[in-house]
Amino acid sequence: MESVACRGCDLLQRIPPLAPGAKAQCGRCGQPLAVRHADPLDRPLALTLTAAIALIVANVSPLMGLTVAGRDSTTTLAGGAIQMWMQGSEITAVIVGFCAVFAPAAYVALLLAVLIMVRRPPAPAWVGVLMRWSDRLRPWSMNEVLLLGMLVALTKIAQLATVIPGAGLYAVGALVLLLPAIVSTFDAREVWRRIAWIDPPVPRGAEQ
Repeated sequence: MESVACRGCDLLQRIPPLAPGAKAQCGRCGQPLAVRHADPLDRPLALTLTAAIALIVANVSPLMGLTVAGRDSTTTLAGGAIQMWMQGSEITAVIVGFCAVFAPAAYVALLLAVLIMVRRPPAPAWVGVLMRWSDRLRPWSMNEVLLLGMLVALTKIAQLATVIPGAGLYAVGALVLLLPAIVSTFDAREVWRRIAWIDPPVPRGAEQ
């Protein structure tokens, strides 16, 4: 059995081994303590692979096309950040580039590496480092904020120009749905169980 402190009332409780798809709740306040997903590896791996494809499409395909007075213009996700930098908005360009391009790409890449490595336990100990970094980068993946901003911009620009949504815009929308789906199906406890931890070497004098 595993001992877990409730996040709601801080009651220390023992959790028995859970069946696939089962949940454990606090006996005092009913707060969820643990969840064992029915498919803890294959489903998040499939969603992460799909998110990686959506990221590639979002960064190489045009987000939208604009037609004003017979002139056509298109831009990509990374291209928008570059244009901001060239126009003098360096701080905004760095924030957009980090939160919309680098952080989501690094999070998906790290999580994909973790899910692949833990399929044949025990996984190397350095997989735990990748796991921690992916968890730190996840809050910085703000594609939903970017999508909301683009939709507001589309509404305003549509009165002045012809706007044609590109494949990149649909890919960003898919990514906004995929990232929460990955979080909801990802079982961190199962991943940590599959990582081999290397104990520090014992001094020669202590072996006797």
